[in-house]
Amino acid sequence: MKNINALLYFICLVCMNHVSIAQESVNTLDDGSTNFLERHPIYDYSEVQLNHTDTIPGFDSKQEKLKISGTIFKSDGITPAVDVILFIEQADENGDFDLREQDGKRYVYNRGWVKTDANGHYTFYTYIPGNDRRYSQLQQLYPSIKEASKPEYDIASFLFDEDPLLSKLCRKRLAKKGDPSRVLKPKKVDGLLVVQKDIILGSDVNTTK
Repeated sequence: MKNINALLYFICLVCMNHVSIAQESVNTLDDGSTNFLERHPIYDYSEVQLNHTDTIPGFDSKQEKLKISGTIFKSDGITPAVDVILFIEQADENGDFDLREQDGKRYVYNRGWVKTDANGHYTFYTYIPGNDRRYSQLQQLYPSIKEASKPEYDIASFLFDEDPLLSKLCRKRLAKKGDPSRVLKPKKVDGLLVVQKDIILGSDVNTTK
């Protein structure tokens, strides 16, 4: 029984780590040789089109459509954080990452960016990702943050309360050592799942790479 519990704990730990898909690009050196550079996909956006609302590709065709919105606060938890970029990537409804390539870079197709407005607000229109049961992969949204004049950083993934793979052990671990607000509890409103997720900058930073 102890071995089973240890295995379940390990699976829970692995599943809740943020796995950001870094983009690869080719860099040509002065001597003509090449090497590969990695940059965070949060930078692959169009500044002209960036605002406080975005729609993840595939939203229109999915059954479990989701509106996730909230306020990003500064570290004091009170002051709205303005012009903060929030990036989200996710698996598709089958739990698979739709990896594509453009200009020599790989990227996750189902992704989006927002920049908070004057009140720190943001909104994403997306859908509930699926489980990949082959790897006991939880339903997750993978968020990253970019504050002005600071490096980007990943924060803990957003989970879903009705995920069949979100075990009692995982919930107990979150309640004890993690952030229970990571577990989203969407409500159906006019055919659309709706949930609020506020974020406090500097909290729940995911250092796992």
